[in-house]
Amino acid sequence: MRVFAALALIAAMTLVACSGLFRPYEYEEEMYLSLDGTATVYVNASVAALDALRGTSFDPNPDAEIDRHGVRDYFSSPVTRVARVSSSRRSNRRFVHVRLDVDDVTRLGEAAPFAWSSYRFKRDGNLYLYLQTVGASARKDVGNVGWTGRELVGFRLHLPSKITYQNTGPPKRGNILVWEQTLDERLRGAPLTLDARMETQSILYRTLWLFGATFLAVAATFGLVIWWVLRRGSKTAGT
Repeated sequence: MRVFAALALIAAMTLVACSGLFRPYEYEEEMYLSLDGTATVYVNASVAALDALRGTSFDPNPDAEIDRHGVRDYFSSPVTRVARVSSSRRSNRRFVHVRLDVDDVTRLGEAAPFAWSSYRFKRDGNLYLYLQTVGASARKDVGNVGWTGRELVGFRLHLPSKITYQNTGPPKRGNILVWEQTLDERLRGAPLTLDARMETQSILYRTLWLFGATFLAVAATFGLVIWWVLRRGSKTAGT
């Protein structure tokens, strides 16, 4: 019984720890940012939210087929490349999931799906500054699509180096920052600013450097041990 109780406690703690990472957002923009300004962006949204927030005209009927070619065309632009489009269903609503590659995050606002935001990413002394200001939504009427008023909108940012400042809660596991609004707030265009500062050296580079230094230290120690054993053996043979 104690084992089962411990397992239940671990499961509960894991669920709480992961609750901030896996939220059922009605609309979500998730960005993996690199220090060179390139990024991979994921948009996960119900068709209804995409219509209401960004002004698209996709069919929100849960029984309608997703127009994947239309979704791909909408997210394609001179500054974005669509890598994948998929779909799912939740709460009797259709959701689309789009992955995009971006060569210059500061130009992302030139693409229609992201035109409600302005983006800044630059080096400022010994830090990098990321600043995204999200403006008004399309506020398009999509009728009754089953929203309860508890739906959330999320903006998730994966940063490549140590975070020194952010205007949201503490980083989640994996150097992730999350900003949230209710869907109603986002429909009304409530102000939202994503502000983060980070160090200029990537976590991956620091990890590789530390791994290399550790490997060299171990190799040197191993070499000294072999030298000591051989030297001691030669002295023993001489006597």
